[in-house]
Amino acid sequence: VQLQASGGGLVQAGDSLRLSCAASGRTFGIGPLAWFRQAPGKARDRVAAIIWDDGRTYYENSVKGRFTISRDNSKNTVYLEMNSLKPEDTAVYECAVKGGPVSRNPADYRYWGQGTQVTVSS
Repeated sequence: VQLQASGGGLVQAGDSLRLSCAASGRTFGIGPLAWFRQAPGKARDRVAAIIWDDGRTYYENSVKGRFTISRDNSKNTVYLEMNSLKPEDTAVYECAVKGGPVSRNPADYRYWGQGTQVTVSS
């Protein structure tokens, strides 16, 4: 499975961005897809996750109500709509997939896309 992330950029606080993660290759039956982020000097944390089959979604408290994860199965693409962005959302965002149940642990995810930088100025 190959993942291609895109959509990052430099925005001001309160603005919105939409990240995309396009999957290709052997995508049949892949498990949860998650967005992670990592700010300088901080751990890589999961932001949100979605189950390909039934669309169940998971969010961390820090983004709940502001971020929305969704999927377009016809395009094998997952989106992360980010609204009301804050400077603390500044990080490199990565998408990743795994088999089996959803997880917060980045070590559980087998396939990763390249990161896309999101910078939110105050």
